[in-house]
Amino acid sequence: MSIEQAVAALKRGEIVGVPTDTLYGLAADPFREDALAAIFELKGRPATKPLAILVSSLEQGMTIASLSDRALDLADLHWPGALTLVLPRLPSAPPWLGHAGRRTVGLRCPDHPVALALLEAYGPLAVTSANLAGQESVLNDLDARDLFGDTVSVYLEGKAKGGQASTIIDLTEPSPLVLRDGPVRDL
Repeated sequence: MSIEQAVAALKRGEIVGVPTDTLYGLAADPFREDALAAIFELKGRPATKPLAILVSSLEQGMTIASLSDRALDLADLHWPGALTLVLPRLPSAPPWLGHAGRRTVGLRCPDHPVALALLEAYGPLAVTSANLAGQESVLNDLDARDLFGDTVSVYLEGKAKGGQASTIIDLTEPSPLVLRDGPVRDL
């Protein structure tokens, strides 16, 4: 399948499979509440566990979240890469993005050519690992297709390079707080 087919599916509110630098992912348009609901339903993921938003650049990220100097420094050091930054969601961003009660959103710029090409062609995407909630994540399009079949409209070919979920750091607290350990350690 091609980037163009993935973009068309995303515009229709459908779910797309995409390789990233960490795990193979399921992506949807973050500005369509129905598309996000479809990912939560497909995975059996609790609605209280927000989806990360992948971006191709700082500029894309700045359309969704407020980036402090600390966030800009970390993004400069680790993007593209396996670091998710939890940041204040901008008032102009949809209220269903990220953690609704805290008004935060997790942003990440992946280090994978296929993911970056899709993000550049479409814009920011809500992405989660391709797995059923609580189960092991898959690393490539073939395993994702075996798991989800036709419920995912397009599977972009490729394999995750890392095999480990991203490090998540919350920068909305007075002191940065690591919410999930991952490949990035020098924070």
